[in-house]
Amino acid sequence: MKAYVFPGQGAQFTGMGKDLYLENEAAKALFEKANDILGFRISDLMFAGTEEDLRQTRITQPAIFIHSIATFLAKNDNERPDMVAGHSLGEFSALVAAEALQFEDALKLVRERANAMQEACEMQESTMAAILGLDDQIVEEVCKSIPEVVVPANYNSPGQIVISGSVEGINKACEMLKEKGAKRALPLKVGGAFHSPLMEPARVKLAKAINETPFRKPLCKIYQNATAQGSDDPSVIRQNLIEQLTAPVKWAQSVKHMADDGAKVFIECGPGNVLSGLISKIAPNAETIKL
Repeated sequence: MKAYVFPGQGAQFTGMGKDLYLENEAAKALFEKANDILGFRISDLMFAGTEEDLRQTRITQPAIFIHSIATFLAKNDNERPDMVAGHSLGEFSALVAAEALQFEDALKLVRERANAMQEACEMQESTMAAILGLDDQIVEEVCKSIPEVVVPANYNSPGQIVISGSVEGINKACEMLKEKGAKRALPLKVGGAFHSPLMEPARVKLAKAINETPFRKPLCKIYQNATAQGSDDPSVIRQNLIEQLTAPVKWAQSVKHMADDGAKVFIECGPGNVLSGLISKIAPNAETIKL
């Protein structure tokens, strides 16, 4: 069985999608449709924008989403996925690939998500950090021991977890985790504390938009970040998508469940190849393909 997977924020790069735009008419039409929906030429920023341009959340998220869907449409040879998953933002790409959401509706939700998250980031100074070389339980215990907001945000692979919270809380956590034996405790250059309680204002705003958007029964199960379980029930998918903003991304658990459910090949669609690297650590017997 083949699982299609889609990356999240951080995979962007200058020039992303330009080759698809120039070489594939369907991809070109998708980019132009996205430009019309967003009301500005995001394709120009994707193809020639600066690193700083692409780091802005309101640009980054739609750019990665558009690139991921353009790649899926242009390169998957109309193959129907057996299962899908996306890392954080990538969950919206996965829903389009499984035909649970139309591209236009998903792009509008991604725009709403990006703007809401940007506003939440501006309410309080916050950040994230990557912790390498510790068991999840140790990281969880340290986070719980700190009075400031600090929580596990991304369970990326065995021995790799990202924490999220206030700047003060993250700094304290990094020091404590180094003392506990972490190989690295690396603050990340991100706009805020994604997948933490500090995203609650964004979750409330996005919930309204999601509840007003039509969802269909997908072609296959989607393994969602909030639960790591596969579902094809639109009501369950909708609720998990709402909870995703303040819940941790259970990526390692999702990949393990997909492998246990029969996924032998994981196909990564979109910019970068981060997910392929993570999957090779989570499910070493599976084949990974980068489109």
